[in-house]
Parts: sequence; C-alpha cells; structure tokens
Amino acid sequence: MYAPERQQEILRLARESGRVDVLSLAEEFQVTAETVRRDLRALDRAGLVRRVHGGAIPAGRLDFEPDLAERESTAADEKDRIARAAVAELPADGSVIIDAGSTAARLAAAVPLEADLTVVTHALPIAARLADHPGIALHLVGGRVRHRTRAAVDAWALRGYGEVKADVVFLATNGFSLEGGLTTPDLAEAAVKRAIVAAARRVVLLADSSKFGQEHFARFGDLGLVDLLITDTGLSPQDALAIERQGTEVARV
Repeated sequence: MYAPERQQEILRLARESGRVDVLSLAEEFQVTAETVRRDLRALDRAGLVRRVHGGAIPAGRLDFEPDLAERESTAADEKDRIARAAVAELPADGSVIIDAGSTAARLAAAVPLEADLTVVTHALPIAARLADHPGIALHLVGGRVRHRTRAAVDAWALRGYGEVKADVVFLATNGFSLEGGLTTPDLAEAAVKRAIVAAARRVVLLADSSKFGQEHFARFGDLGLVDLLITDTGLSPQDALAIERQGTEVARV
C-alpha cells in the first residue's frame, strides 16, 4: 500500500472511531511506528487530523463533545475497572461530590446499597442512580441543565458548590495532559469543575487512558491539583511516572 492510500485509510479510521493510535496502526498496516508517525504528520499538516499523545484525532474534534450515550459505550471495560477501584476511595460516613461524566456515573452505580454517605452532585443521571440508597443523604445542585451531559451549570450551580466543603470530589475530564492540564470543551462545564475542586479537601480524577494527551478548549486546572488519578493500564508506566513527578498519585487498574 502506497503512503497516500494508507493515509486515506488512517483518516477514515480516525473519523469512524474518533481516535487512532500509532502502535495499533503500525500493526494493522504492517509498517513501523515511525512510518505511521510520518503519515500522521502529513495528515496534520494538511489539516485533516490533530496529533495527540500516542496518536491522532480528526481535525475539529478537540472541541467536539460526544453526548452521554456515546460516552457510555466508549472504553466500557476500562471505565468499569476505574469505577470499582474508586469505590475504595469513598470515605466511611463522610461527604463526597460526584462530577458529571460516564465514568463517574459508573462509580455511582457501584456504590454499595448500604453505604452511609453524604453525596452532592449536579448530574441528573448520578442523582437518579443514588436516590434509592437509604443510607445516602443526597443533595442535587441545580442550574441550567446541559442536554449533552445532563448536568447543571451556570450561576446556581456555582453558588451551590460555594456553600459546601466535602471530604472527596470524584472528578471527570474530557482531556488531561502534563502541559495542558485538565480540559473540557465547554466553558460552563469548566467553571463548575473548578468550583467542585475548590469545594473538596481531596481530588480523585477518574479518567480512562484515551483522554491522556487530549487538550480541549476550556481549561479548568493544573494536573497537580489532583491528589489521585485512577486510570487504566493503557497509560504507560513512563507516563504514569511523569504524572507522579508533578505530585499526583497514579493508580493503573
């Protein structure tokens, strides 16, 4: 296969799945990783893809925000493992904030029915999952509900989080990187995420490895704000070590 044909196929795969990675492409096309990197550089120069850590995404997708249904079906096994590991970080008889997001929703689904907690959330799906737990004192923060995330944003939500101080926040993000920090496509979502980080004594980030290296339009903090990152083994040991050097503990599950 000639380079232009291979690049056309790489572009098709990127648009179809939302992301391609160097090692998988090298194996699929039976070429070296460096050959794939050259292909990605060519596609990037042509404005057809944007390079991210370990691969590329279609151009224009950095600020694209998939809806909740699409995110629920992406990296499902990894998100389930992350959620199970996050259950161990729930404080006994304490207070938590749970952010909006598909991995955070899996955590809510994994919370034991006998849990004795105070839970604050601005995400409707998370509140619905926890509403039948008899031992949970559930507080739903209000505001304008965004259809893509089913989460409350804007002034009401910011005011509500300004009135609490929880033991732990379970934070979600669309992208995280050493240089770019924590990012999401929407400014209103970013403002709420800043507020929930400020409203907790400990920050636990739940993010699958595909989000590492992605940088979106709205930045809401440095990666160093995170006390613990729970991710999957797709994040390399080298990248985990680099994150830990910035002061964040990393759990690869």
